[in-house]
Amino acid sequence: MGPLRDAPLDGRRGGLSAAVLWAIVLAGGDGVRLRPLTRRISGDDRPKQYVRLLGSRSLLGQTLDRVARVFPPERTVIVTQRRHAGYLGSELSRASGLSILAQPDDRGTAAGILFPVQWISMRDPDATVAVFPSDHFILEEGLLMGCVAEAAAAVAGDPARIVLLGATPSEADAGYGWIEPGGPLGDMRAAVYRVRRFWEKPSPERAERCFREGCLWNTLIFVARASLLLWAAERLLPVLHGRLARLSAFAGTEDEPWAIQQAYALAPTASFSRAILEAAPFLLAVRALPPLTWCDLGTPERVVNMVERLGLQPVWLSSSARSA
Repeated sequence: MGPLRDAPLDGRRGGLSAAVLWAIVLAGGDGVRLRPLTRRISGDDRPKQYVRLLGSRSLLGQTLDRVARVFPPERTVIVTQRRHAGYLGSELSRASGLSILAQPDDRGTAAGILFPVQWISMRDPDATVAVFPSDHFILEEGLLMGCVAEAAAAVAGDPARIVLLGATPSEADAGYGWIEPGGPLGDMRAAVYRVRRFWEKPSPERAERCFREGCLWNTLIFVARASLLLWAAERLLPVLHGRLARLSAFAGTEDEPWAIQQAYALAPTASFSRAILEAAPFLLAVRALPPLTWCDLGTPERVVNMVERLGLQPVWLSSSARSA
């Protein structure tokens, strides 16, 4: 195994035609931090991505609508959990042709991302993937998806980069990942920069310093070659990677569900941001988002702040919701 800094380069440069783009929609979390609020809205313990927090569509439904602006359903993969099946069905009534990957258990964002990356790579070894969490609110969806296309162009030009979308912070929130941009990557007009450092959920003191120094919030929306992600996982998360890599022998067979169950049985739980992004900033680049209305709806406080910012009056908003 070579040194980590020897990132693989395949020489494909200069155009989006070099690789087919796939979308991965992350819908496998349990939304525990937001459960007091989502239980109030839905009346049950469904995860936040299946709840209509802002608008007439659930957060997952909004994400699928957003992704469909660019990605066809046959190249869109939703990764969820088996126990979410009852909630997922109603979300797919307006969509067909999507691929659904059901994890046996929640093993964190590392497995939630690398499992569909492995699945796609088995079917399209040259794929480029764009990853979308399903718990975000984004008002200017066309603008955001344009930035995703620019991130994909940056990956086509430099396939040894994971290109993150970074949002301008409004406060020193230690609950986000923080990105310190470096020099421009290629054409300065593209607003894509190298990354000097990455901090996943730092201390409040570090978050305050990052805020003062002009760092960006990590949205966890990113674009990368599937082969690069698997290469990084092999080196930084070898046990998880090894268990998922064994699935290739069962791809498309009747034993594939059994193989997935076995892969997850002893798979470690890990954070993708901490294990990959924080550990290997030299692999990263960031496309700084223009001013837009974006929020990771991870806590009741963020949801209430966004409701007030938009001037909404949902029925569920009450003094008890504010203190949830």
